[in-house]
Amino acid sequence: MSDTPAETINPVENTASNSPAIQRLYEGELIHVENVTRSFGTGKTQVHVLQGIDLHVEAGEMVALFGPSGSGKTTLLNLIGALDRPTSGTVIFHDTDINKLSDGKRARLRRRSFGFIFQNYTLIPTYTAAENIDLVLRLPRLHVFERRRRTRSALEAVGLSAWSDHLPGQLSGGQRQRVAIARALALRPAAILADEPTSGLDTRTAHRTLKLLRGIAAAQGTAFLIVSHDMTVRSYVDRAFELQNGKLVPQDLTAFKEQQAS
Repeated sequence: MSDTPAETINPVENTASNSPAIQRLYEGELIHVENVTRSFGTGKTQVHVLQGIDLHVEAGEMVALFGPSGSGKTTLLNLIGALDRPTSGTVIFHDTDINKLSDGKRARLRRRSFGFIFQNYTLIPTYTAAENIDLVLRLPRLHVFERRRRTRSALEAVGLSAWSDHLPGQLSGGQRQRVAIARALALRPAAILADEPTSGLDTRTAHRTLKLLRGIAAAQGTAFLIVSHDMTVRSYVDRAFELQNGKLVPQDLTAFKEQQAS
């Protein structure tokens, strides 16, 4: 099944779901990573994946991470999203030191503050597109009517309103990717951590999706940290880094910004 391009939409209007323009929800520094390392294994087999990572991300900012497979990009996302713990260093989210939280509090933080877009979609195969989105909205205990409203709005935003009752197996890879994106957006989290969010999309849909994320970042103050190999992403983010030998190397985005402007 081929991917279907997303409809032309206004990101701000869609996020608000035809209600008055949504208020900016987040301000200030949201992500603060300081001198973080992450190693796996012990002794002679120990591998140092991350070595002294420093990264600060403000509300409303979009930051991209590039690098070859195995360079540690997803590892860094997992540390920031409280899915893993660093070997050393500090990860602070919205003034909270994640490393000092119990497992239960880390789980609550993930449910309420982070949206995740996984590379393999992680959709439940027996749930429809709408049900997959509704499931994550149950975690913060939103009222059923609010859940339905957000689900409709998120699917509309990614151009999949007509596919809301389809199971993942009835959707193309690109459509499943867009359901995963809609699921993250529906939470309206402080930060969205995206692992290859455009990997299953055609070029046209990738541009429209990135414009949507850009609009949501500006409207809500949601911070986006995007892992990607897609050069298209560079035209939409505020900053970009490449992971080289376990360290973040800033990338010059001037040429990509000029190309987008033209």
